[in-house]
Amino acid sequence: MIRNLFFLWWLLPCIVFSQASEENVSKGKLSGQWRTYYMTTFNKGGLKDYSAFATGGNIKYHFQLNEKFQFGAALYNSTNLGVQDLTVADVSTGKISRYEEGLFNRLDLSNDAVFLLGELYVKYKLPRHEFTVGRMKINTPLINPEDGRMIPTLVQGVWYKHKVKKDFFFQAGLLNRIAPRSTGKFFTIGESIGTYPVGRNRDGSNNEYANNTDSDFIVLLNANMKVLKAVQMDVWNYYVDNIYNSLYIRPSYSITPKIVVDLEWLHQNRVGNGGNTIESFRYFDQNSSDILGVRLNYKWKKSMISISYDKIMPHGQFISPREWGREDLFSFQKRERSEGSANNDALVLNFKTNFPVWKDQMGLTSILSVGRHWKPEVTNADLNKYAVPDYTHINLDLFFNLKKVKHLKPELLLTSKLANGDIPDNPNFYFNKTDMFHIDLILNYNF
Repeated sequence: MIRNLFFLWWLLPCIVFSQASEENVSKGKLSGQWRTYYMTTFNKGGLKDYSAFATGGNIKYHFQLNEKFQFGAALYNSTNLGVQDLTVADVSTGKISRYEEGLFNRLDLSNDAVFLLGELYVKYKLPRHEFTVGRMKINTPLINPEDGRMIPTLVQGVWYKHKVKKDFFFQAGLLNRIAPRSTGKFFTIGESIGTYPVGRNRDGSNNEYANNTDSDFIVLLNANMKVLKAVQMDVWNYYVDNIYNSLYIRPSYSITPKIVVDLEWLHQNRVGNGGNTIESFRYFDQNSSDILGVRLNYKWKKSMISISYDKIMPHGQFISPREWGREDLFSFQKRERSEGSANNDALVLNFKTNFPVWKDQMGLTSILSVGRHWKPEVTNADLNKYAVPDYTHINLDLFFNLKKVKHLKPELLLTSKLANGDIPDNPNFYFNKTDMFHIDLILNYNF
């Protein structure tokens, strides 16, 4: 059965092309990505190591009816090639893999092939306005595809874009369904929260908000504008029904064409009952939270270096559903996040450069990221929801550009996270968190 489905998946482009008329070919476009993804994690000492191998991707077809109307649809797939049974737990912790399961439907790991009609939309365009209705992919600081998986986060609703003038862009959205990354279907807003690990309540008890969170919609607003000649302002607001409101402000000041200073402020406050009237079932169980950040960027030729600092203030945990994508904060590093923490400090150095190799037959983009993350004590559930220890994080991300195979885009990610300070002798504070080494090898073929 799996082999037949997999064969039909890759036969689909041929069927579309063979049956399309000449008129449809001129107005329609078929695109997509074939992705093959190998992932492995080496945990500390005798803790269980995990590996996973997936292939699949997406096929997208959009049809331009006229100058104003466009229709689109995209089918996503992830097929497990079966290098390891990911349902077998580590003996000492009773937990399974954190990263490898994300290549598949983590809610049903016995399903070897996941298919999701992730995009199905109608788009209406005017010279300065654009409306999209249906299932779609959006990219915002807190709701985004998150490319480190086989199937990204996708949303359902209405999206509006408006180019007010040359230096002023506005967009807004109303969402009523989300398909969390690494799952196989769309959920209501409340149902989507809790499909990933839930962590602890602030009193240390097990959190029970999964399947107990009441929320029907999200309203997003964004304005990006130049307020002064050298100052760009990006403002986002997320109103999550009955849970919280998040206001995110990011101003950028260009000191020179090569030197830019960015600031960020994220303020959250509870809306309604935070998801549930019962405290142990409540997702947003606090009044408010705040994050302040600064980043200095310096660019020269084909390279860029930046140093970033973020502070999550002590009075409240930064809370944002992990199911909805990564957190696009200055201190973000692949394979970890700051969500769930309060009184948290992070200092991150990034160095990006491009250079040719093999006599200009291949270009290489490398991103080195080194971060020091000062976390609250793992025993303090009020400040550290997921019991993540204080750690040092090192990433080396390599992107290969093959001159003779332009559509093939390989990527290699090497990650190491090292525990700092005195940590209680408990494997749960290390397993899939610290003193670990992680590898991603990704082959993307874009067509």
